[in-house]
Amino acid sequence: MNVTTAPDPLRVLVLAGSSREGSVNARLAALVAGQVERSGAVADLARIGDFVMPTYDGDAEQADGQPAGSAALRERLLAAQALVIASPEYNASVPGVVKNAVDWVSRFRPQPFKDKQTLLVSASPSMVGGNRGLWALRVPLEHLGARVYPDMFSLAAAHSAFGEDGELTDPGLRERLADTVDSFLALAEADTRYLCLQRRWYEFLGDESNAPVTQRAEG
Repeated sequence: MNVTTAPDPLRVLVLAGSSREGSVNARLAALVAGQVERSGAVADLARIGDFVMPTYDGDAEQADGQPAGSAALRERLLAAQALVIASPEYNASVPGVVKNAVDWVSRFRPQPFKDKQTLLVSASPSMVGGNRGLWALRVPLEHLGARVYPDMFSLAAAHSAFGEDGELTDPGLRERLADTVDSFLALAEADTRYLCLQRRWYEFLGDESNAPVTQRAEG
């Protein structure tokens, strides 16, 4: 008799790009982690402050190597099949602490952002919901080979969007967040299970991986 073993559940690193107490992005990250769990995947919830690292300096890297914080973040990334970043928007762009973490971690080989299914979400008191910061964050992640999900979730007027139970008070927004997370997880699951999806655009020239890729010149 053939016995079929169920595959291990998808593991998702959900990273809040702010460590401030009361951060709306930390609250949004917690909601995403809850939806990940309800969908049958495993959520690894973290904050950027869990990974302390200095401002990137090539001389410091050469002299002292990688800081403990970037090494820890790399390990959490490698343990996950997918990544969600809940990032604030600072001056219409990505926060320096988030970009600094990306810069440090990108120095590892093999480079851990490559091929990582990634969803970007944000919360902001502004009426654009941090969307401009997410567009800025897409650029380095896609350059590094992350497979950034086309749809992004931006929560506007976030200071008044949460109820006392931590949930979004607007039922339409709750539904949209759940649908976005579930659709992302379905794609990440397919990418993990089905090898036919593993040929993709890739432009990061610092990685010498032997994985098959499609160069833009082939188009």
